[in-house]
Amino acid sequence: MNFCSQCGAPVALKVPPGETLPRFVCEACQTIHYQNPKIVAGCIPEWEGRILLCRRAIEPRVGLWTFPAGFMEQGETTEQAAARETLEEAQALVEISSLYAVFSLPHVSQVYVIFRGRLRSPEFGVGHESADVQLFSHEQIPWENLAFPVIYETLTRYIQDLGRGRFEVHVGVVPPMGR
Repeated sequence: MNFCSQCGAPVALKVPPGETLPRFVCEACQTIHYQNPKIVAGCIPEWEGRILLCRRAIEPRVGLWTFPAGFMEQGETTEQAAARETLEEAQALVEISSLYAVFSLPHVSQVYVIFRGRLRSPEFGVGHESADVQLFSHEQIPWENLAFPVIYETLTRYIQDLGRGRFEVHVGVVPPMGR
C-alpha cells in the first residue's frame, strides 16, 4: 500500500500507538489501514454417495480439480458464499447441511470455511471458472490432480470421516505446497 484510501496522502508502515503490529498509517489524516486475512467459503456437494468436483479453467492451478470455493462477498454469510460459489462454478443448487472444516492458510493470509452440502438435484454444469464438472465416487477422486493443499487435506479428512461413519468439524493449519 502506498497511498491512503481516505485522503490520498502517502502512508508509512509503522506500529501505531496502542497496537503491537506494523500497519499502514496515513501521515496526513492518521487513518490506520488494517489488512486482514481473506475468507474463502467452500462446499463439498454430495449426491448419492458421490461428491461434485470442478476442474479449474482459470489460474491459479488451471486444469486441476477442486470443490467449489471462493472469496466471500460483502453482505453475505459464509453459508451463502459457499452456495453461491457452487452455483457459479458448478451450476448446481446445494443445500448447506453442516460446517465441515475451518483451515488457516497463514502463508497466503486466507481462512477456508468449508461446508458439507446436499445437491438439490443431480443437475450441474460448467461455470465460467470451470472447464469440467463431475460427480466422483470416493474411490475415483483425482488425488494426483487436486488444485491446492487445502483441497487435498479436506478431502483426505472427509474420506476418513466417511470410513468411520461420522463426520467431525475439523480445524487446523494447512502449510504451503511442498512442506
